[in-house]
Amino acid sequence: MAVYTEVSDEELAAFVRSYAIGRVLAVKGIAEGVENSNFLLHTDSGFFLLTLYEKRVAEADLPFFLGLMEHVAARGITCPLPVKTVSGATLGRLAGRPAAIVTFLDGVSVRRPAAGHCAEVGRALAALHRAGTDFPLRRPNALSITAWPPLLQAAQGRADEVARGLGERAALALADVQQHWPARLPQGVVHADLFPDNVFFIDDRLSGLIDFYFACNDALAYDIAICLNAWCFETDGSFNVTKGRALLAGYEAVRPLSTAEVDALPVLCRGAALRFMLTRLVDWLNVPSGALVKPKDPLEYDRKLAFHMGAACASDYGLMR
Repeated sequence: MAVYTEVSDEELAAFVRSYAIGRVLAVKGIAEGVENSNFLLHTDSGFFLLTLYEKRVAEADLPFFLGLMEHVAARGITCPLPVKTVSGATLGRLAGRPAAIVTFLDGVSVRRPAAGHCAEVGRALAALHRAGTDFPLRRPNALSITAWPPLLQAAQGRADEVARGLGERAALALADVQQHWPARLPQGVVHADLFPDNVFFIDDRLSGLIDFYFACNDALAYDIAICLNAWCFETDGSFNVTKGRALLAGYEAVRPLSTAEVDALPVLCRGAALRFMLTRLVDWLNVPSGALVKPKDPLEYDRKLAFHMGAACASDYGLMR
């Protein structure tokens, strides 16, 4: 989440009048994240999240994202629900951007996840994969392996401004992933961005999932690889196998992995680390002037990628078979 586009009081009041949620009492920009402009909105009816979609979010994809939230919520997943206007629309325009209001979830994200949090995330991710099985819309992953070479090309010329040898390491990792990337793994709807700041907890109990704006159709195990990267590394760059074991056990308690998914886990983790390193690197090198945004460190994923390049099998991540 971030703020790229400022909204005037007059524009906001006019936009909110199309919803049956009362008057605007307060609004506050949310600085975390890097994708959309987000505001905490307080009205007579309570608290909501207002999002203006920009950067990598295509307007044509918004019915998929908003529809998916409604679909999985109806199947037991706690997530934000799009608020409809009095005419029944879930999407409008504000300050020249597509915009939507969604419900606000209670809970907080954890900054230092423990193994128990990882187990909860594993179970929730598998439940989300189950809930998305019969979602009728489809969206290809715009940041899949075919998107990584253009990202590398966009950043490689300046990558060494961030760290010496970074461009070469990224190129070698991409060649390795392209050579070994698995085919014909079980597919479905994936969240594709289930980082700690997109998961809420109340008293160590998972209370909801947010930010579905990278959701797409892809290999389900790739979503697990993203979570292993996001949840199971320590601040010193070491992989915590206890957390990995907890996350994988939580997932398999709901949806057991196939043999092919288990075998593919190391290369999927390499690919997930490379994807986030590259997108963070591009963002780091291209922060819009004046934007209220804090770009995320690409070197965090450079360090994670180094671990994955040495991982030989799923047991290196704690999977016990």
